[in-house]
Amino acid sequence: MPNNRAVQQLVEDFCQQRPIRAGSLIITVYGDSIAPRGGTVWLGSLINILAPLGLNQRLVRTSVFRLAKEDWLISEQIGRRSYYSLTGSGRRRFEKAFKRVYAPVLPDWDGRWCIVLTSQIDSELRKSVKEELGWLGFGNIAPGVMAHPTVDMTELRTTLKDLNALEDAIIFDTYKQDLISSRPLRLLVRDCWNLDELSESYKHFLNKFRPIWNDLKNVDQLDPEDCFLVRTLLIHEYRRVLLRDPQLPEELLPSDWEGTAARLLCRNLYRLVTERTEQHLSSHLETAEGPLPDASPSFYKRFGGL
Repeated sequence: MPNNRAVQQLVEDFCQQRPIRAGSLIITVYGDSIAPRGGTVWLGSLINILAPLGLNQRLVRTSVFRLAKEDWLISEQIGRRSYYSLTGSGRRRFEKAFKRVYAPVLPDWDGRWCIVLTSQIDSELRKSVKEELGWLGFGNIAPGVMAHPTVDMTELRTTLKDLNALEDAIIFDTYKQDLISSRPLRLLVRDCWNLDELSESYKHFLNKFRPIWNDLKNVDQLDPEDCFLVRTLLIHEYRRVLLRDPQLPEELLPSDWEGTAARLLCRNLYRLVTERTEQHLSSHLETAEGPLPDASPSFYKRFGGL
C-alpha cells in the first residue's frame, strides 16, 4: 500500500484498468529498472516488487512465460529458482522503443525532410513497411509517399533492411526550404499526423501526473516504494503516448502543443524519484549472486542527465 495519498490514487487507478496488460508493464520494469542494472532478476523478487501494482503471482508467471515465448526474455534455472533476462533481440527492441523516451530536448530543425517512396515495394510487404515507418514517426503525406522532418537515417535504413525492403524503397533527403513552417505545411502536418488526438493523450498524461509532482516535490523524505511505483507508471504511461508521437519540430506544431509540457513533467518527476527508486530496487530485486549490480553509466544520461 503506497504511503502517499496521491500515489495511492495513481496505483488504484492503474489497478482498475481492464485489461491490465501485465506483459507490457513487465517490459517497462525490465527496460526502465532492470536492464541498466545487469538485466537479470530472480522471478520471485520480480513477483514481490510488482504485487503493489495489482499483479498477482500467477499473472506475473504467465506473462513472463509468454514474453519468453515471444523472445523478449530468456530463463535460467539455478536450483529451484528461475532467473529471467532480456534476450539480445529483446534488449535491441527495448532500446529502439525507449530511446526516444529518455532523450533530452529535441535538437533544432534545419528545415530538411526525409521522403520515402514505397510504390516499388511488393504490395504484401508495403503494409508492414508503412507500419514500421509509422513507428519511426513517418506520416503518409500522399499515396505511396511517407515523410518525416528529423528521422535518424541510420535507423531508417536498418528498419528497411530488416524488412527486406531497402533495395526497393526510394529515399530522398531534401534541402532546407525558405518557408519551413508555412500555413499549407502546418495544415498538411495536422492532417497527416492526427495531432489533435495525440494532444488529448498528452493532456490526459499531464492531468494524471501533475498532482503527483505537486504532492511529492516538497516532501522531505520520499518513500522508496512510492518512488518505484511512480517511476514505473510514469514511464509506462509516457511510453504509450510518446511512441505514437512523430516528434515533429516545434516549427510545425500548434502553439499550444501539450507534448512539450508532458516531456518536461516526465523529466522532472523522473529525476525527483530516481534516487529512492534505485534504493528500492537494491533492497527488493535479486540476482543469483545477490543484490542487483549498480546502474550502468549510461543510465545517468537519461533525460539529458539525472
